[in-house]
Amino acid sequence: MPGGRTSGKHSGKPARQLLFSEALQHSRAPSPASEVHPPTPPGNMANQTQGATMDRILQEKLVVGQRLEGMASTMASLTAEIKSKRLDVAGFQSRVTGLEQRVTTVETHITSSQDTDQEFIYLRSKLIDLEDRSHRDNVRFLRFPGNIECVDIHSYLRETLP
Repeated sequence: MPGGRTSGKHSGKPARQLLFSEALQHSRAPSPASEVHPPTPPGNMANQTQGATMDRILQEKLVVGQRLEGMASTMASLTAEIKSKRLDVAGFQSRVTGLEQRVTTVETHITSSQDTDQEFIYLRSKLIDLEDRSHRDNVRFLRFPGNIECVDIHSYLRETLP
């Protein structure tokens, strides 16, 4: 048997079980498959040893319970922290979405203003050209009498202009 003593290697006698005092010295309980049960002491001694074992089991149960309570409080604080982080992330997501919309609006405005600038440049050049044409078509003659009323204006201008 694992953990037990034998009376002889090849004597054919069964393996001897651990004594109760030896079992108490082991800090960990063996797995159920390899568990060794000490012989039950007679009478009043049996009640004392069973009481000591029960006390040890209750103490271990209390320690495990305290550890579980500590883990539960840690898990609760972690859960609260995760919820807080989720809210932060949701807030950041909404802010990023708003910023993306604003950037899209600004890009659209810039594109339209560039189109407007091109249109403005085209219209300005057209205006300059039209003003130049209108000045060429409007010839003003100074120091001519205003009461010239003749039938043939061409002949009058040929005589007057060198």
